Amino acid sequence: MSSTKAKATPKTKTAAPAKKDATTQAKAAKKAALKGTHAHASRKVRTSVSFHRPKTLRLAREPKYPRKSVPHAPRMDAFRTIIHPLNTESAMKKIEENNTLVFVVDLRANKRQIKEAVKTLYDVDTVKINTLIRPDGRKKAYVRLTPDHDALEVANKIGFI
Repeated sequence: MSSTKAKATPKTKTAAPAKKDATTQAKAAKKAALKGTHAHASRKVRTSVSFHRPKTLRLAREPKYPRKSVPHAPRMDAFRTIIHPLNTESAMKKIEENNTLVFVVDLRANKRQIKEAVKTLYDVDTVKINTLIRPDGRKKAYVRLTPDHDALEVANKIGFI
């Protein structure tokens, strides 16, 4: 009687030693990694109950092209800042006694812009500027000139006296 079954060949144990070798190698690597400062990993002590996401690097934008093709002209130039000088009786009194010019200015102009506009238009230096918004909604500026400039001469040069 011949059997169709083949004889069972004994299996070789080649895979097991390789696995054992890998585990010992991994343990050796762990031991080497834990030497020095990494030996005792301690958890961070949290003092707050709420978690705040850590701040990360925020890079400045570097656009590939400008979003505006042409930059706009200055919105508040000297001619737009000062609308006209005032020549009422009280304004004349300020010119004569306090060396102060009185202007109606743009509502959105600030004191620095008014000072710069007076300097460019009339070539005079100012000590201080007081502003107020009149009941009709316009802004009025009292421009006090330096002692070396005479407000009466400047008013004559402007041409409203």
